[in-house]
Amino acid sequence: MDKTFDKEAFKEKLEAQMTFPALYMFKFIVPSGQEHKVAALLPNNDMELKNSSQGKYVSVTIRAMMASSDAVLDVYERASKIEGVIAL
Repeated sequence: MDKTFDKEAFKEKLEAQMTFPALYMFKFIVPSGQEHKVAALLPNNDMELKNSSQGKYVSVTIRAMMASSDAVLDVYERASKIEGVIAL
């Protein structure tokens, strides 16, 4: 099954549900050892890490003040370049 990401639809949902600037919560799952790459997307923000039960993956939650829906989309686009990342 091909899941194509519709940026415009996501942007519309963001703008309908939030008033920017706003605190936005990003959640990612990455292979262990890759969490520093996700942290680099949003430096100087609080980051919560939770290891999977077998230790192969790490759940990363970062809350960051975002200026616009475009800024949120930019983070997701940069995150998509990290090998093995899953954005939730």
